[in-house]
Amino acid sequence: MRLRVFSVLIVIALLQAVAERAAAESPFRNWGAMVIAGDWKGSNGGPTEAFDNARRDVSAELVRLGFDPVNIVQYSVRPERYDKEKLAKSDIRSIFEGLRGLAARMPDGCLIYLTTHGVPQGAVIDQSILPPGILAAMLDRTCGARPTIAVISACFSGVFIPDLGGASRMVMTAARPDRTSFGCGESNLYPFFDECFLQSTGSAADFGGLANLVRSCVAKREIREGVRPASEPQVYIGPQLKPLLPLHAFPDRSRP
Repeated sequence: MRLRVFSVLIVIALLQAVAERAAAESPFRNWGAMVIAGDWKGSNGGPTEAFDNARRDVSAELVRLGFDPVNIVQYSVRPERYDKEKLAKSDIRSIFEGLRGLAARMPDGCLIYLTTHGVPQGAVIDQSILPPGILAAMLDRTCGARPTIAVISACFSGVFIPDLGGASRMVMTAARPDRTSFGCGESNLYPFFDECFLQSTGSAADFGGLANLVRSCVAKREIREGVRPASEPQVYIGPQLKPLLPLHAFPDRSRP
């Protein structure tokens, strides 16, 4: 019995050592990440868990991609509903303060993922609208010129690309500036774009490849569901960041 217990403890120790080594080797170990659910209402006005489901599971997926969980901050409009997760409240000021704190201690890069409703003027954050110019100013004052990836999952989210685009930035949006995205109803598990993001990470080598897979996945899903016009997710990759993306490769999940 003692030998069996000892063997189990050895296996646990080895697994922990492998996990710690993988985290130490990750190109994202000194990146800060912020994942935000900006609303809790579905497309018809009733409550939905779609945005918070995406917020929770995208955060978990970032950990699997090599981000340190202590460097991932999550925001929800209803943090009290998820009290065990210790979430911050989604509002524009607290998001800016959170970005400033992350950037101060994470020197290598920034990632912000926002899932919410959108309007042509910007993205919904609780009772407010976050315009592209304000988010761009927030990133300029916090992440600055360091590598930054912004993912905006919302209707009309293509409006963010002109303001957020920069030499060291990548921007992924769920729709063109003049198109809605889909999947934010009361019964949806995730918005379509977020679901495709989660489904595609295991097949992507890096964020550049992931963007292409997500776009293809969304197009197929919208055809299958018969929704139109197509949202046409958008991607921008700055010239300084583009050659660096392959150096920020995702873990090879084919290996044991």
